[in-house]
Amino acid sequence: MLMNLVKKILPFIMNRYFLVSLGFVVWMLFFDQRDFFLQRERKAALEKLEAAKKYYQDEIADTKKQLENIQSNPAAVEKYARERYLLRREGEEVYLFEDSNAKATEVAK
Repeated sequence: MLMNLVKKILPFIMNRYFLVSLGFVVWMLFFDQRDFFLQRERKAALEKLEAAKKYYQDEIADTKKQLENIQSNPAAVEKYARERYLLRREGEEVYLFEDSNAKATEVAK
């Protein structure tokens, strides 16, 4: 039975079209300048760059909204200056509280 199977498969395997096709597939998978594995790496890098691009576009949109708010609202300017630069009015005391829970999550990342 095994011999019959070998007799049926051997001519197919020895067919020159099969051998050329097999050689082409092997060449394209492993030896070509744009082989399969390099394409996978490039696709992963592209997805990573697209995610970074989306993140930065979202950050730009948020910054533009903040800028528009600061330019049009005097109360927003005061709030921004107080939060960002720790500015205060004369006679005021500023207390800063640190969130110990936030530090623990930053360290865990």
